[in-house]
Amino acid sequence: MTELKDGQWRSATHGREEKKDGLGQTVASHYNKLEEKGIQHRVESRIYFMRNLNNWIKSMLIQDYIGKLGDPSKLNILDLGCGKGGDLLKWERSRVHHVVGLDIAETSIEQCKDRYDKMKQKSRGRSFSGEFYAADCTKVRTRTLFQNPEIQFDLVSCQFAFHYCFESLPQAECMLRNASENLRVGGFFIGTTPCAYEIMSRIQKAESNTVGNAVYSVTFENGVEVNPPLFGSQYSFHLEGVVDCPEFLVYLPVMVKLAEKYGLMLIGNERFGRYFHSKQKGESEKNLLRRMFALEPFPTDNLVAEREQYTYAQSVLNDEIRMVGTLSQDEWDALNIYTVFAFKKMSEPTLE
Repeated sequence: MTELKDGQWRSATHGREEKKDGLGQTVASHYNKLEEKGIQHRVESRIYFMRNLNNWIKSMLIQDYIGKLGDPSKLNILDLGCGKGGDLLKWERSRVHHVVGLDIAETSIEQCKDRYDKMKQKSRGRSFSGEFYAADCTKVRTRTLFQNPEIQFDLVSCQFAFHYCFESLPQAECMLRNASENLRVGGFFIGTTPCAYEIMSRIQKAESNTVGNAVYSVTFENGVEVNPPLFGSQYSFHLEGVVDCPEFLVYLPVMVKLAEKYGLMLIGNERFGRYFHSKQKGESEKNLLRRMFALEPFPTDNLVAEREQYTYAQSVLNDEIRMVGTLSQDEWDALNIYTVFAFKKMSEPTLE
């Protein structure tokens, strides 16, 4: 991992601290306008299997760290960027005690509350207790919103949302402060985010300001800098039918250095592809892959992409292996932009 020296840090962040309004409302508006189209629409999506595999990876990450925390029925969970409640079932199946969810998009929070109420009715009240708030976690001290401002969380989760805080240094600090000050010492901060190294590597190989395929695209609309700024390095990200809004590069050494300021130590970081291969070896994990329809069966008569996109799957078929689970090459390429991360809170920070 590249080490960021203090001189580089001061130089790279100088003059980029004050960014008053930012793109928060643009992001909130995008997610507020996303329609809840139901299961049938998701099944028909070009990236149906990729989205399911993303969900499986989140499930593995959540299970992994909840398993390190003891009795799940006593655990408090903070979900930063909870969206419409896509992880509610994961928390229920983990049998946690209490969940607090926050998201910048008010419409998403209303849909999350509705989904939670229906889930709780279905479980006849046996599910976890929950509270949900619309708030920009990159600008607001979230502790003041909770029913119990003194609550301590055992696990803080931020799935596919952390990159928005790298719009500016103050926003990144605010997000990490929210993660840390709500987390007990010994607890974990976990999440998923695009990998800046992978994005820039692809851009440089393409010798263009844009890269992508049939399901995703990354575009630096203002051009690509030789040395992108550590904060505010903006690109437009499009993922078929799911995301179409501005995001910001997250440079891992910067994230680690900031996290240390808040008593958080990096204990895990892997690209999605490698994490998938390391976690899918056990029978329970393979069974969950099947139940979640997280891989496309190959061969079939209804492949989501052209047959040429499955050369690896084709290569492993033989007299004994007549069908495999896979993704199209376009989906693998999109999936491998992302990385999982995990921090452990080692101490209470001493901040000025």
